Amino acid sequence: MKPPVASASDQPWPLGPGAAVLTFDVSGPQTKAALFDTDGVMLGLSRTLIPSPTTARDTTEALLAHVEDLTTQFARDFPLVTPSAAGLIGAGIVDDREGIAILSASLRWANVHYKNLAQHRLQLPSSFSNAARAVGEAEFTLGAGRTHNNVVVIKLGTLIAASLFIDGRSHDGGGFAGGLGHTIVNPQGDRCVCGSRGCLQTVASNGALLSRYTDLTGETLATWEEVLAQSRQSNAAAARVWNEALDALALAISHVTAVLAPEAVVISGGLAHAGEEFFAPLRRRLDGLLSFHRRPLLTPALFGRHAGLVGAALRARAAML
Repeated sequence: MKPPVASASDQPWPLGPGAAVLTFDVSGPQTKAALFDTDGVMLGLSRTLIPSPTTARDTTEALLAHVEDLTTQFARDFPLVTPSAAGLIGAGIVDDREGIAILSASLRWANVHYKNLAQHRLQLPSSFSNAARAVGEAEFTLGAGRTHNNVVVIKLGTLIAASLFIDGRSHDGGGFAGGLGHTIVNPQGDRCVCGSRGCLQTVASNGALLSRYTDLTGETLATWEEVLAQSRQSNAAAARVWNEALDALALAISHVTAVLAPEAVVISGGLAHAGEEFFAPLRRRLDGLLSFHRRPLLTPALFGRHAGLVGAALRARAAML
């Protein structure tokens, strides 16, 4: 059950009291980890490198050994907090219900039963979920989407993914739902790493803004924020890259709106950090694409960069039920 909303406060609802749980975000080369106590307070937040393995099997072993080492460290640092469950999240196609990493090319996962392996290793009830859906879980349950039953949470960044909540329930399609970054926005567009052409990710991800600017100008910038800064200074190439990213996002959201009719679309990360400079033109573009459709509220996420760990904590507590 979602917590009641006491006011229109723009602050995320706190995790709140419940079981103490361990959380691990293994989406990239670094593991982000934290321990949540029985009051829902995050303790011992850390970022550590996973040892570099040489084979896919070694990847699994290295990750689990690393998680076990971090669990031991939490026990040393917080001896009065005894975790009752663990929540792991990772990138790629993940079957949240079964806790299976179906596929992650970058992390060399294929049909790995991380939930069962973690439970055996840590001797705790465990969950294994997709990282973007964990962000969605936090926003839907405790953040910007908590007053709605039909919500899409979009996570922008190096990758683009979405979490879908329909009639108050998460929809993951066995791990395959929510691949918004691979929605085709231009069939004649650039080749995506997935093999298709014109995926949203090739236009609106952090890296896409940089690579497309370089393609147009031959110049290299360090961050997408620099592309935006250049567009403010009437740099035609930067303005084109920025506006085409907004066009593509609006088109992708219009497709989701036509199919799912969400009440709200919550956007976190990446370009969304530009605030109203991003949201205002995106709303105008979306409004121009829709006709009879229910117009969703386009709103920024309330949780910051640790939203995935909050979602992992929610999933870990649910694993005990």
